[in-house]
Amino acid sequence: MDTNMSASVRLVHTHLLVYFGGYKKSCFQGSSYLRNSPVIYGIFRSILNCMQKPIYLLFSALLLYIALPAQTPTNRDSLLRLLPLAREDSNAVLLLIRIGQQFEGQDLDKAKQYYDKAASLSKKIRYPLGIIKSIANQTFVLNQQGKFDSSLQLNLESVRLSRQIKDSVYLAKTLFNTGTSYRNLGNYEKAVAAYEEGKQLFMRFGDSFTEALSSDILQVVYYELHQYQKAIEFGQHAVALAKKMGDQYIYGLALNNLGLNYIALNQLPTADSLFKEALKVAVATDDKNLEQSSYLNLGNNMIQRGEYESMKPLMDKALALNKELGIPESHLLCLKGYAYYYTYKKDYRKAQLFAEEALAISYANDLKPQRVKVLDQLSGIAHARQNMLLGNQYAQHSALLSDSLLNGTIQRTTLELEEKYASAAKVARIKNLEDEQALQQLSLRQKTLLNYFLLGAAVLLGIIFFLSYRNYRQKRFLQQQQINELEAEKKQMATEAVLKGEEKERTRLARDLHDGLGGMLSGIKYSFQNMKGNLILTQENAQDFERSMDMLDSSIREMRRVAHNLMPEALVKFGLDTALKDFFKEINRSGILKVRYQSIGLDTTSLDQTLSITVYRIIQELINNTIKHAGAREAVVQISLSDGQLSITAEDNGKGFDPAKVKGVKGIGWSNIQNRIDFLKGTFDIRSVPGHGCSVQIELPCK
Repeated sequence: MDTNMSASVRLVHTHLLVYFGGYKKSCFQGSSYLRNSPVIYGIFRSILNCMQKPIYLLFSALLLYIALPAQTPTNRDSLLRLLPLAREDSNAVLLLIRIGQQFEGQDLDKAKQYYDKAASLSKKIRYPLGIIKSIANQTFVLNQQGKFDSSLQLNLESVRLSRQIKDSVYLAKTLFNTGTSYRNLGNYEKAVAAYEEGKQLFMRFGDSFTEALSSDILQVVYYELHQYQKAIEFGQHAVALAKKMGDQYIYGLALNNLGLNYIALNQLPTADSLFKEALKVAVATDDKNLEQSSYLNLGNNMIQRGEYESMKPLMDKALALNKELGIPESHLLCLKGYAYYYTYKKDYRKAQLFAEEALAISYANDLKPQRVKVLDQLSGIAHARQNMLLGNQYAQHSALLSDSLLNGTIQRTTLELEEKYASAAKVARIKNLEDEQALQQLSLRQKTLLNYFLLGAAVLLGIIFFLSYRNYRQKRFLQQQQINELEAEKKQMATEAVLKGEEKERTRLARDLHDGLGGMLSGIKYSFQNMKGNLILTQENAQDFERSMDMLDSSIREMRRVAHNLMPEALVKFGLDTALKDFFKEINRSGILKVRYQSIGLDTTSLDQTLSITVYRIIQELINNTIKHAGAREAVVQISLSDGQLSITAEDNGKGFDPAKVKGVKGIGWSNIQNRIDFLKGTFDIRSVPGHGCSVQIELPCK
């Protein structure tokens, strides 16, 4: 019981602190340094000084500094009285923005109205910087309201304007805001690209603070992408820079975030030392946010080690700080820690009370990922109390919520793939039109040349005949070449359409199985469980009923396995390498075949989604062939990525076969493999001798 509970809490107490959040109004008033500096050091410093709460896995806009004359009042009523007197110029734009900021604490929609007016006036007077500043404040409100799609569109517009006016400082800021929008929408690939470009611009300014800040933000992003080694590189860089320039704020927060990456890699002693150092910084600087986060993360470390007695005092300190800070998610994490402590003490009643209070907080604040973990925790407590029905109900609720979150991720990924396919088709059509135009121009030049020679003197008739014949041969050659290219293109498009349709159908079937059949089976099971409590059964009938319930459980698990094989969750969320590891783990667990898997270069490189899915299907088909036909006991699969080339080797110790007979096989297994390799413009080689196993070598370009 204790082991399972500990395993499920790996990231339950992690506090990830980030800089860009909703703390801005008073932070940007009255700083002459900000008005004169071309860099954003002062802005970030003001943000850090004004922060009252930690931010959990969220970025808000990187707000742009707005300066008004020193004599301008800051009271909202005074600002409103100034508005009718203002002329339609840049000062009026800034005044509208300042008024909008005054409304943010009470009425977000009202604040947005003033930001819209500021943007409209900026467009009217052709003031690009005013539009950019208005957008920065508009997107702050939209992010607060959860309207991330609208926020993204506005941030993309501000990037376009910044490029148009060639302002590197504003371009860097708007790129970071755009990266935040992509991140809020779960598009980490584009988020990283925007952050990286913004960081490169910031580094040109030669400002160590900005460089350290950018590095820590990228550490957070790669942490969420589960690329922990890369996250550690950025985190160590941020820590070193912050320590060198003596900035305790960034130093403490970067230490905290760096410790989380080491927890993810199960390097607990290193993480422990980083959290303790962050705690020292928090106490020295009176940073309550960082202090609370350090206690929570140290407590999580204790849970990983099974040291629950040492964990509880840390949670006590974190909860005491939270009474001052008032952060719902932090309160929830403390309650979960208490639930684990009392589970360890076998006081299941108290453990359940704390977990139920944490569940209520998750509903009140819409903390869905944390709700999944609390439901799992309540399931474990119920099982420990021998209340199997309640435990199963909590587990079912957790699975349904987790599946709904996964379905949202799959849907977003599918839409992105469709956009990529549409873009590729558009590029192909443009290229075809350009090729046709080039052929027409070539034909026109050839006819002109032929007419010129036909008008020549009679003495040149022999030369004209020779040139005409050569022109005819060349034209035939070009036509045949064009026909060959069109046939190859047609075949490629057909293969692409089939594979794309196959993956869409797999996704649809997986969703239908999971959401349709899975929900029905779970509903039937729940109905049977409720029915059991209302029926009086003989011992024999009760045994038959339990066997039927076991068969129903087996059916649900089999349905989940089939849906997972159709579209693995790990492939969508974490990429090819993680998906293959999960696939081979399931094969090894079944005992049908022992597979050893090795990968080189995949953990540091993000592959294209289409390439990842196609390679996954190729390897899946190879292993299925080995299981069905080879009679093998062991297999080895190796994948290496180097210099834009993906190499796949699959070997087994089965009964082997004659490779020459593969071309005559009517089955679709090898045909599917060949079609997918042709689609990726790759090559493959089969080496096998009857009685001596089989070796398949595949080479795929991935540039």
